[in-house]
Amino acid sequence: METEKIKKMIANYAINYILNNDYIGIGSGSTINFLIDELKKISYSIKGAVASSRATAKKLYKNGINVIELNQVYHLPLYIDSADEINENGIMIKGGKGALTREKIIASVSEKIICIAEESKLVKYLGNTCPLPIEVIPMASSSISRKLIKLGGNPNLRLKNGKPFITDNFCFIVDVTGLKIINPIYLEKTINQIPGVVTVGLFAIRKADICLLGLRNNVKKLLF
Repeated sequence: METEKIKKMIANYAINYILNNDYIGIGSGSTINFLIDELKKISYSIKGAVASSRATAKKLYKNGINVIELNQVYHLPLYIDSADEINENGIMIKGGKGALTREKIIASVSEKIICIAEESKLVKYLGNTCPLPIEVIPMASSSISRKLIKLGGNPNLRLKNGKPFITDNFCFIVDVTGLKIINPIYLEKTINQIPGVVTVGLFAIRKADICLLGLRNNVKKLLF
């Protein structure tokens, strides 16, 4: 209950950053679900929302918010999303819910990125509390895993009900632990160059601009 209270507090704080009658990008995850519930209160002022996942799009529709495709807009003034981890420089690990590729695409065209997260998501070293997700073409999952082992990682194919987890893009996800993420930009570029990788859930090249960090009784604003 305490966690839900904090997530709702962050979501309520975040809607103050939404511009009137403009487009917005919306991420995925449990914290974002609280944000979408808050967006319902100001749906009349939102021109349209680009969703990072089918689940997000469904919830936006349900709350009366106009959902549009990214191809319908030239750029987005604002993208709000959560993170599995974020460090003191605004670099994030994302993809715990499997929407990392669409999240990264939306981030790449957004003027400003706001990460909303609980205090526990702020870490000194990335990869210590969660694996690094990598979306991959199914036929390449084994060859990619072998290359990740050479980089020092311990790759595991993500499963759901005993079968490979399938993303909205009909791809697999390889979760990697054990990597020393000392140079996040270099690692992001290196993994993205492996044949068969769709994208890696390391947001270092395009990181967060602001983090709204939920503490027990208030929200702390971090600028990067």
